[in-house]
Amino acid sequence: MVKNFYEAIEGRRSIYGISKETVISDEKIQEAVEHAVKYTPSAFNSQSARVVVLLGEQHDKLWNITKETLRKIVPKGAFSSTEEKMNAFQVGYGTVLFFEDQEVIEQLEQKFALYKENFKVWSEQSTGMLQLVVWTSLELEGYGATLQHYNPLIDEEVKKEWGVPATWKLTAQMPFGKPTAVPNEKEFQSLEARVKVYK
Repeated sequence: MVKNFYEAIEGRRSIYGISKETVISDEKIQEAVEHAVKYTPSAFNSQSARVVVLLGEQHDKLWNITKETLRKIVPKGAFSSTEEKMNAFQVGYGTVLFFEDQEVIEQLEQKFALYKENFKVWSEQSTGMLQLVVWTSLELEGYGATLQHYNPLIDEEVKKEWGVPATWKLTAQMPFGKPTAVPNEKEFQSLEARVKVYK
């Protein structure tokens, strides 16, 4: 069922129960991600966003890498809950890795020195928008997802495993899959305290 913009935003939630069951074709996943990358705005039209989509065995490999990286730093007595969390991501269908190309940002800093201090902030804003667009797109297609941040712990292994250029900075990981659980009811703070309108 096609949803309008408001319904899509409302429907996008953190879904922790996911499975490997196919919802749409891999080609459709790629199309959704490419559409998001192409049309999500960026400061000065920098187009600094970079994305790697991992499916099948490649997706599994990422969460094995993450699990083994965390095994080295999480106390043994506390690792079982960490491993359980990694396994919950691994049983999903795929993962979207989000990057920002630092070479593009550095070039902008040099070209527009007056705004130099802002480009890294604007880069973070841009990647945040892209993450929301991809997340909402996946939700519209029937997938559930969450946003994770195991960077910079896994950065070097990720770059090595998938030949990611050195200038790409990992900003987030989004495991996704067919939802197997309904998210908890979300509580909202008062909008009167969060939004001010003056006429």
